[in-house]
Amino acid sequence: MATTSLRTIGRSICRVSRRGFSTSCDDKLVQPSSKSTNLYSAINQALHIALETDPRAYVFGEDVGFGGVFRCTTGLADRFGKSRVFNTPLCEQGIIGFGIGLAAMGNRAVAEIQFADYIYPAFDQIVNEAAKFRYRSGNQFNCGGLTIRAPYGAVGHGGHYHSQSPEAFFCHVPGIKVVIPRSPQQAKGLLLSCIRDPNPVVFFEPKWLYRLAVEEVPEYDYMLPLSEAEVIREGSDITLVGWGAQLSVMEQACLDAEKEGISCELIDLKTLIPWDKETIESSVRKTGRLLISHEAPVTGGFGAEISASIVERCFLRLEAPVARVCGLDTPFPLVFEPFYMPTKNKILDAIKSTINY
Repeated sequence: MATTSLRTIGRSICRVSRRGFSTSCDDKLVQPSSKSTNLYSAINQALHIALETDPRAYVFGEDVGFGGVFRCTTGLADRFGKSRVFNTPLCEQGIIGFGIGLAAMGNRAVAEIQFADYIYPAFDQIVNEAAKFRYRSGNQFNCGGLTIRAPYGAVGHGGHYHSQSPEAFFCHVPGIKVVIPRSPQQAKGLLLSCIRDPNPVVFFEPKWLYRLAVEEVPEYDYMLPLSEAEVIREGSDITLVGWGAQLSVMEQACLDAEKEGISCELIDLKTLIPWDKETIESSVRKTGRLLISHEAPVTGGFGAEISASIVERCFLRLEAPVARVCGLDTPFPLVFEPFYMPTKNKILDAIKSTINY
């Protein structure tokens, strides 16, 4: 995966005060206080800022005290103390249950699930407690200060217990937000927005990119808007939609398609729930074609929801059926991972088939 394709960055950014409120917005990220940073370091910066700017913020999970498996929490316990950054027992249901209670008392609870594959024991707490806490009380109380971080997706050698993409499960649940960044700069700004958002959020981090993705990241405190998709490459023949690590693969396919005279518009959804239907609809009305790609299995994946919604909104504008290039309907394989993944060539073939329909 080429690192050059991972350097595409956000078009707008909001600076925030130490109180966590937006103070100004810049059209472009032209700031002297930026430096080359990889994704896990950008996550670390965001957590550092969240803890520093809000004394009610806490970070906890399995092994976070010494930095975590992916080192995203390195140095936080030394800087902020073990009362605010601490290890938990190996009990995901307990981690999220504790986070709900902490957030319900007015705190900012940042809970780490070590791998997204291990989030299932906490499913009941997320779906039946966190997502419904505000609704069941008529907005008298809530756990909106809860953010759940979880590394998701392929890593090259993870197999079926360390490579899953479970985002679609949570997109079915009203009351929580689901956010997935594509790059270091996006990860920092979106994570700070999630932590400060008044709703519980599940924040999936593409572990494949923790060290691979490198770009210029502002060192200051900033936030990026949730529920706003971003057109990161403009085109006229076909719209491509994805999120997370898949964006770099899709961008490579767009470059190859361009060599064959096909103009692709590439959109990063960023927030899956609630998602930005208007941006996708506007693009599809222009191009007349849509392709969606994600690592999760094709059946019941979030690409199906996007496809159904766009068909409802743009039926008379579509020149071809909506295409999906996704993972296979199998457990995530180990040695057969290259066959499972939605690769550049698979996407390029789907682009050509859609154009020639």
